Amino acid sequence: MTNYWGYNTIGFFAPEISYSSQTYPGCQVNEFKTLVRELHKAGIEVILDVVYNHTGEQNELGPTINFRGIDNQTYYGLQGEKNQPYRYYRNNAGTGNILNIENPQVQKLIIDSLRYWVEEMHVDGFRFDLATILGYENGVFSKNNAFFRAVARDPVLKNVKLIAEPWDITTYQTGNFPKMWAEWNDKFRDTVRRFLRGDTGQLSELALRISGSSDIFKDGKPPFKSINFITCHDGFTLYDLYSYKKKHNLKNGEDNRDGSDNNFSWNCGTEGIAKNPDIVRLRKQMVKNAICCLLFSVGTPMILGGDEFLRTQQGNNNSYCQDNEINWFDWSLLQKNRDILEFFKKAIRCRKKYELFQKTNEHHFLNGDGKNTPLFKWFNPCCENPDDNNYHEKLFCYQIQTTKQTPRLDKYIFLFILNADNQIHNVKIPEAASKIWYRIVDTSFDAGEDFLTESNEVLLDPIISYQSKPKSFVILSGVEKQVDSSYYLG
Repeated sequence: MTNYWGYNTIGFFAPEISYSSQTYPGCQVNEFKTLVRELHKAGIEVILDVVYNHTGEQNELGPTINFRGIDNQTYYGLQGEKNQPYRYYRNNAGTGNILNIENPQVQKLIIDSLRYWVEEMHVDGFRFDLATILGYENGVFSKNNAFFRAVARDPVLKNVKLIAEPWDITTYQTGNFPKMWAEWNDKFRDTVRRFLRGDTGQLSELALRISGSSDIFKDGKPPFKSINFITCHDGFTLYDLYSYKKKHNLKNGEDNRDGSDNNFSWNCGTEGIAKNPDIVRLRKQMVKNAICCLLFSVGTPMILGGDEFLRTQQGNNNSYCQDNEINWFDWSLLQKNRDILEFFKKAIRCRKKYELFQKTNEHHFLNGDGKNTPLFKWFNPCCENPDDNNYHEKLFCYQIQTTKQTPRLDKYIFLFILNADNQIHNVKIPEAASKIWYRIVDTSFDAGEDFLTESNEVLLDPIISYQSKPKSFVILSGVEKQVDSSYYLG
């Protein structure tokens, strides 16, 4: 076991050496610059995951490596009794210590480090681990504290992407960061996980999450500041989310006590590896449902690397210390699960094609009070307004439409059907008589038919209702009948 994630930082100006070839002293600097240069050539920006909330010196009993030996009271948040006020370390990060962000020298150190990574290493932005600790002022979080103000007025940093993990073990501040900061949206993660698993009472919450989380990202924050995700490095992979009911962290050496117990996961009937073809098929279907929820919601989607070919961590949801096959990428899965990779690619292309999934300014599809807007409407299977009091409803329908002019199309409409139930539902189609309908996505179909391409689209006209299979995600597109019915929307 080792510090595989590199989160026990000491040198804020040094790349993690274990990620380099280690062929000569300082090679990690040149190799990192080469990495960034080549990614930029391919049109890919680089967001660096940074840990400025704590260091690897642990608590007051830990080793003296760096900051503690230079000036303990300056660099660390301390507490204690009246006669020994600086005896103990504050532990809001859960790692033994936190940096004293309220000290101007600590703020300067972090600002200098950030500027180094932008100006010398050419990264495009940062994701801040436990970013609430950087917002402390007089011991509590403030989005107007001195550090946030310093970043906002810095001529280099004010132009890069800033993404917050908006919590620590004592503070939760999702939606409360400065306007220039994007934030991880864990409420999106938990709501989608719970709905897809089949939990009851999720419809109203799901409507808010899919439509931009306007109840959270208010006060002028645009929807793209919501970083929507279902999985990340910290937790289950997407495949494990539907393969394990419980975490399996025994190999971490802490008797399975570490890692979250609130995963909202579902093993589809068998814990871990499954040989039953029905279970294998259902797990793939659940993965497809999840990626559709992520990519066809308002906000900025974040995909965990390896989910596109069903990478597994063997049920470990806290793999920080595993430098082995638990964390390594098995690239042979690219071919083994080629069907899932192709589904991911089609979903990404579809999202990029339509501007209505990429709203980046003031627009929210759904108002914070839960009312319909002209572009976003949701309804029950009978094409009526949903009953928020129907606690046991597990089917969610919504439509998005635009009036943007295109060369061959005056108006198009998308109908989404999310069925988390174990039953088939017949869903009445709104405006069925005035549209010609195509099936774009139905995750219950086999590979190749689940996400249709331009050469094999399925015309559903005439159609009054659509049969939604259990545990499926459906996207239909409707075209005004007076326009060219051969126009493909997928």
